[in-house]
Amino acid sequence: MDIGGLETVVANSAYVSARGSMDGNAAAAMRDKKMRARLKLPNIRDCQHMKATVDSTFQSMCIKQPIGKRLFQQFLDSNAAHKSAAELWKDIEDYNTCLEQDRLQKARKMVNTYYESSSKTFCSFLEEKAVIRVKEDLKNVREDLFKESEKQLIKHLEKEALGGFKNSMYFLRFIQFKWLESQPVDEDWFMDFRVLGKGGFGEVFACQAKATGKMYANKKLEKKRLKKRKGYQGAIVEKRILAKVHSRFIVTLAYAFQTKTDLCLVMTIMNGGDLRFHMYDVDEKNPGFDEKRARFYTAQIICGLEHLHQHRIIYRDLKPENVLLDDAGHVRLSDLGLAVELPPGQEKTTGYAGTPGFMAPELIQKKDYDYTVDYFTLGVTLYEMIAAKGPFRVRGEKVQLSNEEVNRRIINDPVSYTPSFSKECKDLCEGLMEKDPAKRLGIKDNECKELKNQPFFKDITWGRLEAGMLPPPFVPDPKMVYAKDIGDVGAFSTIKGVVLDDKDTDFYKDFASGNIPIPWQEEMVETGVFGELNIWGENGKLPSDLDPNYVEAKSGACVLL
Repeated sequence: MDIGGLETVVANSAYVSARGSMDGNAAAAMRDKKMRARLKLPNIRDCQHMKATVDSTFQSMCIKQPIGKRLFQQFLDSNAAHKSAAELWKDIEDYNTCLEQDRLQKARKMVNTYYESSSKTFCSFLEEKAVIRVKEDLKNVREDLFKESEKQLIKHLEKEALGGFKNSMYFLRFIQFKWLESQPVDEDWFMDFRVLGKGGFGEVFACQAKATGKMYANKKLEKKRLKKRKGYQGAIVEKRILAKVHSRFIVTLAYAFQTKTDLCLVMTIMNGGDLRFHMYDVDEKNPGFDEKRARFYTAQIICGLEHLHQHRIIYRDLKPENVLLDDAGHVRLSDLGLAVELPPGQEKTTGYAGTPGFMAPELIQKKDYDYTVDYFTLGVTLYEMIAAKGPFRVRGEKVQLSNEEVNRRIINDPVSYTPSFSKECKDLCEGLMEKDPAKRLGIKDNECKELKNQPFFKDITWGRLEAGMLPPPFVPDPKMVYAKDIGDVGAFSTIKGVVLDDKDTDFYKDFASGNIPIPWQEEMVETGVFGELNIWGENGKLPSDLDPNYVEAKSGACVLL
């Protein structure tokens, strides 16, 4: 074995060993004790000022932010006036993710508990129409049976419980966590492992958060290379879009910081390789996927696209290489470098962006376009999963096609299908690759309901899929590293003649925004740190760190101011 091969073996061994920390229990054993000790809640007097500045709107604090939602639910459980509403909320979430065969029994129990006026836990805030509708539709056990009830429940909690929460010790605990979340982060908080790949401006490394043990991917953008190749605008756009979207179906940005030489984006690590690798390289004699596997991936991609589009973001670069698998076999969209965000009031955009063979006709023809271009690329991607070739290429075609010829076929030629496509799959592909964007399947009224209801997805329970509870059809080998050998990744040449000035420094400060709230809070919860820090006094007594008059003496004894 040569030195390069040995280097890869050693690096892979360390990386696979660290990857064992992906679950919360194992992660605790991988922590750096000194760094974990720095994750400490302050006394409330040291962060009281944040009560006036923190985003305390109901949707943000009590619904979207993981720690805020948990503390709000703890407040509801502690208050008898809100206990029934709190239990209904949990039961609706359970119903949305339960197995189809268990729905009827679950729904009946919920109706008896919360919808009957004779019940002690009757939720009187539910409108009569909503109660009647649930009772009438009970036997149908639709996935959205409690959708209207959930809307009324959230509205009720915002009106009746938010004020009490803001005056409680649970809100003060939220302020403490927001203070901890706001603390600066730098390279000292992370340990790099092996290089996973190389982009246009730098390398991507596997890394681990020292304080929690959680694994991430660290995308390092070399400052001088960025400046020389005029990459600032693309880098900041990708960073801002990644920081804005939070979905289990899109690679998530958790931290953004700078070192002396690099800008660093610390993101979800996807250990399972990309779809193209699995389609063509795992079993070269039998490329592509069966419909069951293609259906699962397509459904998860739809959830990712729907989230992007609900945030007014057009992806523009969906293709198998940009769909990555995690350890469990779930997929996420990655590489948002070509994405564009539509400003408020603007419904379409222009600009030639994408990958040849995947771009929609209207984009190729330089017409105005909207989110529908992403559903055309979804159709191309689904077709390739089944056929193991693009829909606008002929198998065995030896002549190297020009991009112009591929574009001509996309605009003018119909797609042909082999017998490996079922009628349901063919119909879905046709609906997605419709040449006329007005007739194309996609997002309507800010959701993909019509698309999700296509016969091809009849076996998908969307609530369970969206909660990450449907078992994937394939699970990557945990002992394999789905990345090139280190020697094959390639090294960058040294950048010469680039001088960084004050304008560059200002850009770097704007870029290095630190912790991203929702992913940071998810990390604290998943790795058990939230539970370790969220300690309350006995019998409802105020814990010492929420008492502004409490001081810990240097000897360890306690004194009161």
